Amino acid sequence: MRSLDRKRVVVFLAFAFGVSWATAAVIFFTGGFAESPSLVPGTPITLAFVLLPTAYMFSPALAHVLTRHLTREGWSGLRLAPRFREGWRLWVAAWLGTAFLVLVGAAVFFVVFPGVFDPSLGTIREQISAAEADMGGSVSLPVEALFAIQVASAILVAPLVNSLLAFGEEFGWRAYLQPKLLPLGFRRAMVSIGVIWGVWHWPIIAMGHNYGTDYPGSPWLGFAATLWFTFVVGTFLGYLTLCAGSVWPAVIGHGTLNATAGLPILLSTGEANPLLGPASVGVIGSVGFAVVALFILLRPPQK
Repeated sequence: MRSLDRKRVVVFLAFAFGVSWATAAVIFFTGGFAESPSLVPGTPITLAFVLLPTAYMFSPALAHVLTRHLTREGWSGLRLAPRFREGWRLWVAAWLGTAFLVLVGAAVFFVVFPGVFDPSLGTIREQISAAEADMGGSVSLPVEALFAIQVASAILVAPLVNSLLAFGEEFGWRAYLQPKLLPLGFRRAMVSIGVIWGVWHWPIIAMGHNYGTDYPGSPWLGFAATLWFTFVVGTFLGYLTLCAGSVWPAVIGHGTLNATAGLPILLSTGEANPLLGPASVGVIGSVGFAVVALFILLRPPQK
């Protein structure tokens, strides 16, 4: 069994956290997410809107490259080969399986809290009203058609776009850190990465990312919910990476998750506790991923 490469793990984490948390500090001291200065007047393009998916989310990928370069590790084992022919089932599981698990979590949440289920699509109706007010016109499509378009786009199109951004995280966490921690054993490695990945999110969670800021116990309960979410989702993505021998299924899975995680909110009255759901970042909303993670941990891959 390989020994734990502590030096490179520490160097990687120093870069990943240093770049991302410094970026979070810039966002915070320039107004946070709510009052971030506009870069293009009249549009939602603010400084935070640009920095979050770039400098923050790409810090693990940058840390991967810098660690290899500065420690003279070399460039083998990047896990960038698609290996699609032998692992296409894992690609499908990452894409459609992720969307399915998001829907499972939403379904369980609405069963537990039926009072917040809104089949009338009131959230979309509010969005349409706001858009009509801004445009000074009317939207001709029925609300049900708009909902169907959003769902289809989130499952079929948005994962490809979101995967470009998800690569910044997955090339760091799954392609570099995971192999470095596997000498601990698969289960301990998954727990460790889940905790690390969750803590890495904490500065932006404190500023309202994923859960907002007006929930009970903010931001501390948000920190805890994030750890749970990154652990169960990270175990799923880590399993895909290990079995495929490639980071791309995890990239696709992460991209699909980012594209679909908020869909259940469109079926909600907006009165739900975000720490619980219906989005998959909630503890109940992530139950589908939790079941899969439990199954994986009970029967870890023998690689």
